[in-house]
Amino acid sequence: MGEKSEVCRPVKTLHEFLFEINKAWDSYRTGSLVNIVVSVILAILLTPRFLSYIPRKGEIIDTIITGGVILGLCYNAYLNWKQHEFYKKWEKRLGLLMQTEESLLGSDE
Repeated sequence: MGEKSEVCRPVKTLHEFLFEINKAWDSYRTGSLVNIVVSVILAILLTPRFLSYIPRKGEIIDTIITGGVILGLCYNAYLNWKQHEFYKKWEKRLGLLMQTEESLLGSDE
């Protein structure tokens, strides 16, 4: 009867939170770079193929689809670049926060 019920929290300490983010951060940043490269490669490879196909068929729907695909790939590359900039900016801030934490707690670990 005198037992305390332990509250389930997603993160126990700020240190744990920073450690988990640091572990995952590189894969997120790398993923954004891979997406940029893949989008650019697809745009480079598919654009000439689409543009050579349009004059043969001459249908307006093909032109619209081709334009949509090219714009979609370019927009995807742009979004991934912005995401990469976000990761780069916050990687510096989290690094400084982890250094501050280590200096406050001492480097016993």
